[in-house]
Amino acid sequence: MILYEILGKAGEEKRTVLTEIEAKAILGEAGINCTDTQLATSKEEAVALSEKMGYPVVLKISSVDISHKSDAGGVKVNLKDKAAVEKAFDDIMNSCKAACPHANIEGIAVQGLAKAGTEVIIGMIKDPSFGPVLMFGLGGIFVEVLKDVAFRIVPLEKNDASDMINEIKGKKLLEGYRGQDPADIPFLEDMLLKLSALADKTEAIAEIDMNPVFAYKQGAVVVDARIILEAD
Repeated sequence: MILYEILGKAGEEKRTVLTEIEAKAILGEAGINCTDTQLATSKEEAVALSEKMGYPVVLKISSVDISHKSDAGGVKVNLKDKAAVEKAFDDIMNSCKAACPHANIEGIAVQGLAKAGTEVIIGMIKDPSFGPVLMFGLGGIFVEVLKDVAFRIVPLEKNDASDMINEIKGKKLLEGYRGQDPADIPFLEDMLLKLSALADKTEAIAEIDMNPVFAYKQGAVVVDARIILEAD
């Protein structure tokens, strides 16, 4: 299983940050829908993956040493052809090496451009007293400024997932607001339950951050993800 292969990375390190590709592999194995994201170690490989996935695509630096990818110039979106991908590959590499000269760069992650939806954040942290705790909230300004989030202790029951979504102040945005499509709330509830099951059975996972998650009228998808492992 992918999960146990990757968990072996924890080794003797106290905390190990996984790459986005590894994090999405673990989440995908748990049944959580993520954008298909694959590693390119060369410009030619990035072009081949882009053409296989279909344009437009997104390129992102793949390095556990660069946590703020955009700030380092490590993200290029809406790339519509081979020339754009080739230029973006070079620009990302040059920017990130200049901004973070000591970073270990694995390569560049290639993924299809996800259709915009209602932005949601879902995560898990380990509380010293209560163990794994799940978080749900709307993304963007709602989580950064208004702190509009809900928490529940793992493991979750179906009513817990429903209550988390219902109690945030921005719930009306998920129901459809001023012509915006409503979000698929049952799908989001299922995401929470699957994340709860993953956290409950995997003690080595210290943190999970799925941000953003794009919620649609039908379904939802994790666009970016981070997982941190913690050794015993």
